[in-house]
Amino acid sequence: MLPQKQFLWRFFPFSTPLMFHMLPFSSRQSIESFATLGSVSLSSSQVFPAYSSTFLLESVDYVKLVQSATKTGKLNHGKLVHSHMIKTSFRPCLFLQNNLLNMYCKCGDTRSADKLFDKMSKSNIVTYNSLISGYVQMSNLDKVMILFDKARRLGLKLDKYTCAGALTACSQSGNLSAGKMIHGLILVYGLGSQVVLTNSLIDMYSKCGQVDYARILFDHSDKLDGVSWNSLIAGYVQNGKYEELLTILQKMHQNGLAFNTYTLGSALKACSSNFNGCKMFGTMLHDHAIKLGLHLDVVVGTALLDMYAKTGSLDDAIQIFDQMVDKNVVMYNAMMAGLLQQETIEDKCAYKALNLFFEMKSCGIKPSMFTYSSLLKACIIVEDFKFAKQVHALMCKNGLLSDEYIGSILIDLYSVLGSMMDALLCFNSIHNLTIVPMTAMIFGYLQNGEFESALSLFYELLTYEEKPDEFIFSTIMSSCANMGMLRSGEQIQGHATKVGISRFTIFQNSQIWMYAKSGDLYAANLTFQQMENPDIVSWSTMICSNAQHGHAMEALRFFELMKSCGIEPNHFAFLGVLIACSHRGLVEEGLRYFDTMEKDYKMKLHVKHCVCVVDLLGRAGRLADAESLILRLGFEHEPVMWRALLSACRIHKDTVTAQRVAQKVIELEPLASASYVLLYNIYMDAGNKLAASKVRTLMEERRIKKEPGLSWIQIGDKVYSFVSGDRSHKNSGQIYAKLDEMLATTKRLDSAKDILGYKIEHEHLTNVNYHSEKLAVAFGVLYLSESAPVRVMKNLRICLDCHMTMKLFSIVEKRELIVRDSVRFHHFKDGSCSCGDYW
Repeated sequence: MLPQKQFLWRFFPFSTPLMFHMLPFSSRQSIESFATLGSVSLSSSQVFPAYSSTFLLESVDYVKLVQSATKTGKLNHGKLVHSHMIKTSFRPCLFLQNNLLNMYCKCGDTRSADKLFDKMSKSNIVTYNSLISGYVQMSNLDKVMILFDKARRLGLKLDKYTCAGALTACSQSGNLSAGKMIHGLILVYGLGSQVVLTNSLIDMYSKCGQVDYARILFDHSDKLDGVSWNSLIAGYVQNGKYEELLTILQKMHQNGLAFNTYTLGSALKACSSNFNGCKMFGTMLHDHAIKLGLHLDVVVGTALLDMYAKTGSLDDAIQIFDQMVDKNVVMYNAMMAGLLQQETIEDKCAYKALNLFFEMKSCGIKPSMFTYSSLLKACIIVEDFKFAKQVHALMCKNGLLSDEYIGSILIDLYSVLGSMMDALLCFNSIHNLTIVPMTAMIFGYLQNGEFESALSLFYELLTYEEKPDEFIFSTIMSSCANMGMLRSGEQIQGHATKVGISRFTIFQNSQIWMYAKSGDLYAANLTFQQMENPDIVSWSTMICSNAQHGHAMEALRFFELMKSCGIEPNHFAFLGVLIACSHRGLVEEGLRYFDTMEKDYKMKLHVKHCVCVVDLLGRAGRLADAESLILRLGFEHEPVMWRALLSACRIHKDTVTAQRVAQKVIELEPLASASYVLLYNIYMDAGNKLAASKVRTLMEERRIKKEPGLSWIQIGDKVYSFVSGDRSHKNSGQIYAKLDEMLATTKRLDSAKDILGYKIEHEHLTNVNYHSEKLAVAFGVLYLSESAPVRVMKNLRICLDCHMTMKLFSIVEKRELIVRDSVRFHHFKDGSCSCGDYW
């Protein structure tokens, strides 16, 4: 037989020793008597039917039991009390019903609260206050406003708790109009002096973006407390008004109010936003926290750590982290985020973030979702595929993969690591696809060159209720530019216009670049002219575009016009100017602009700028000056510099310098095929077949293969690609027949001899007539309308034979042929090229 008290706790589970001793003596005696009777012969299944008629409690006993369940948050205990009332046919008074309602709401069971409310014959303002509080807690904001309105229409006297609950709902939903209406009712009911409502109003106005109204209310209130000050401080932080924040902090200090953890946390959060003087102000707050002894508080410490990390003082952030005694998951997350949010993240910072994860695990701290997101970012930086897989497995174990944010980071991770199959698996595992993972997947496809898949997913995204923003449109448009897909770019422009994004500067800049890179410089110029506020990117894009199309003087004109508009040139603008000078042979102008960069604008010279100058000098025959420039600027370890000089050696048939330069570039990049091919062509052009064959033998010994030439053309919505001698196309018979016809016609032209000048001596190579760009042009001539120009893109520089042949094709077909190679555009028309044979 169980002892009497043990039986009580076993068969009367809603009771606890604490609850039991809260009851009056008579009630405790009744319960003990019931337990004694039950211990004689009844099982647990027989207890409740037995006591329904013999064991009764008074209203005050029920109230105390319900309040105890509310205080401890034990919903099951409260439900057992409620069920006991029902089984004993006890009719609770309104006060007890309100307590039951409050218990259900506080324990998060709004469904049971609704059922109880519907069965209540009477209600008062306490009833509505309990329900409103419960629905605020569950973030069911629409229901809060419905209950508030119902209480008002019933003529119940609204109190501070009713209005405070409704104001909280307005704050969370951003419903300013409803908040103003409640403010008016507060004044009508004479509740304006209640400090709790003043605080709620300050919070509501701040969260609805009207912090100035909050300040007016604050200044005109007679009664304020610490919460009032902190609410206004938080409002200034949320709305980015940092100067006003400093003023209110000074006023608070002058009034003798001590800063607490909430005040310091909010102020330090503002200092993390990098406003003018934020670091100095943050340091002052740090000193004040030390004086108050709050610098070791976990909230203040985390805010300090975050502030130092975001203002570039990573060492100070690490020092704060190391001196903290009681670290929690939030502080670890803040430190990991701080290590990974610097402008240039070093590998050692990423590895330190990974080590913090292991330290967390050893301290028994459970990682959060934010921890895993930081871990994945660290894996992206160090490109550690093996560890990334382990983190992924941990996330699977913890059931985090369905989250769209985590899924998006995983997609980014596998995209960076080049594993699009894994990225697609992560994408498909997300249950509710939104714009975030869709965008991540699109960027992943683009990053790995799977443009058609990216475009297909982008079109699918357009059907979603949540539409893509200007950044996604801009990225897709830039990808169309890189691929030279004019038709797809025009379609995306149409979609952008339809959804109202075409007026964004970031999109217009991408649109300019797309048209320029697709060979339509006229459309690029037209887009630029229609822009209301072109920025430095817009001007730089126009300069570079004109330079690549061979319009050197127009590029220089844009550069000078940009300066006259008060816009200071950046690295890209100067790069465009130097490219223009290089492609047109403007040596003196190019050198002058190059000197201006360093002397007048104090810019650090980049490799790309120096390559342009080396190319400029080399094309002009000043090979010695070009070589000395490389050595003087300290770029002798950059292969691209020597390769530019090697190209100039080929133009001027300088085999002696070419051999020496080729040796340097091959030492720097022993497996790069471009240098070997250049040297081979130099020897062949000079007629030194023996030296050329040695280069070919060396390539075979080192197993170096020449990068195959690839050309592509867009017809309608499809892109067709060709390689030299390609017969994979289903209509290859027609394509080759058309190309042979065009080649035969060119030989009969009277101007052919003048254009060709001479045939390449190593024309015995059988593929010379079937290079990829010739096949692409023939395909375009067959399937494009006669009025449309033929636009072809190529991954390598166009060869001399193809360049001369394209001139003849433009005469034969009486149409413009546009070829974009790896260096520039060539517009062939009426037997001439826009490059002026200078490429």
